[in-house]
Amino acid sequence: MLDLLVKNARLDDHEASVDIGIVGEQITLLEAGITAPARVVLDAENQFVCAGFYETHIHLDKACILNRSQIKEGTKEEATKQTLEAKKDFTEDDVFARASRVVEMAIKKGTMGLRTFVETDPRAGLRSLAALKRVKAAYAPAIDIELCAFAQDGLTQEMETYELLRQALQQGADLVGGCPYTDDDPDRHVELIFDLAEEFDVNVDFHLDFDLDPAQSGIPKIAEQTRLRGYQGRVSIGHVNKLSAMPPARRAELVQLLLDAEIALIVLPATDLLMMGQEHTHLIPRGVVNANELSTKGLLTTIASNNILNAFTPYGDASLVRMANMYANIAQLSTDEEIRAAYEMVTTNAARLLARQARLRVGGPATFVLLEAPSATDAIRTIAQPLLGYKNGRPTFANPKAVLYPAG
Repeated sequence: MLDLLVKNARLDDHEASVDIGIVGEQITLLEAGITAPARVVLDAENQFVCAGFYETHIHLDKACILNRSQIKEGTKEEATKQTLEAKKDFTEDDVFARASRVVEMAIKKGTMGLRTFVETDPRAGLRSLAALKRVKAAYAPAIDIELCAFAQDGLTQEMETYELLRQALQQGADLVGGCPYTDDDPDRHVELIFDLAEEFDVNVDFHLDFDLDPAQSGIPKIAEQTRLRGYQGRVSIGHVNKLSAMPPARRAELVQLLLDAEIALIVLPATDLLMMGQEHTHLIPRGVVNANELSTKGLLTTIASNNILNAFTPYGDASLVRMANMYANIAQLSTDEEIRAAYEMVTTNAARLLARQARLRVGGPATFVLLEAPSATDAIRTIAQPLLGYKNGRPTFANPKAVLYPAG
């Protein structure tokens, strides 16, 4: 007796539709024409089923604060100032409520795991950490959440932050992150973040090169420290807009450093498209790295949301399908192969960065999403609606397919 039988599902690596048999938290059968009895039977109607989406870079504690901002210019400088002011008034319950709203958005869009940054400094204290630990526990049946203790506003000029990061790691943060471009001494900032990572044996995630000046990239320093400390495969960097402003030869040099150090790169289309190139009056640059170009060289690349409904990104619904579609437009992708690569950046690549399983297989977890599309590429091209999801054999959400009524 199966607990769940999903009939007529389109899967990767299968030319025709197959059935998925599930017992408890595990997939036990994956083949066409399963006849075993099941307590629950779902008909996928020849639509695409995948293992879900993975959000590799988001700020849950700063989400949904547009009502506390007065956007007049829409610039990076204004967003930085307003967010800094808003953060002083964050309470644990306030962060819990806003973060929960976004996590529920993400679940309903088919996200099975995410990494959130946690502002950790004298203004935020450890309140956001306490709130996001509650969120992590509350939504554990539906989504896996990683917490990155994060120094957003510098470090060397405010060393109290360093001790707070250490306390956050002691209290359950999963990894540590830094933002060298906000520090008076970016190189020392990088070294201090790696010191904490080594002390607690955790991974590292940096915000980096958030501008279009091709000079003075932080990549060489981070690559140096990654190799020096034996952290290959344990470091990721987000934004990295400078790469998009560099001539191909210089970009290739820095990409090689990333490859040698096995550093992953995360592209954040919504924020970066809004914030980059605002000083231009015509032929405004996109300012978003072409991750397809880098992935063909062997770099691990992902696409993520960054912010939701704040001054840095005053929109968003936590849909990674939509984010991949936006990126495909920005990067001018058109072929099935290119679109497929964008799909991988929010599924298998992103899951790999978060050390999660993103392939449906016999013996694997019964974690999946049914999409209103016949294939992975169609899902990205059409921004397909996630119809339902299961995590470890348990239903997590349902978005019933829209019904069209005949004219008259």
